[in-house]
Amino acid sequence: MKSDEYVKFLTEQLVRYMETPREERRNNRLKQKEARPPFRNQLFGQIPDAIENYVTQFRNLLRKKQK
Repeated sequence: MKSDEYVKFLTEQLVRYMETPREERRNNRLKQKEARPPFRNQLFGQIPDAIENYVTQFRNLLRKKQK
């Protein structure tokens, strides 16, 4: 990609950004934030969920034995 094409692309993106209303930009940011997976899953993948499921199953088993 040539530098003049890159500058043209950047100016188009900037103009598009500036033409969108502030509320619409804010709503887009909030939608993107909500669509992200939880932070712990971003760092560790499915391991935290697996541990949480194991712990809850173990607690339920203990509760059943106590009754």
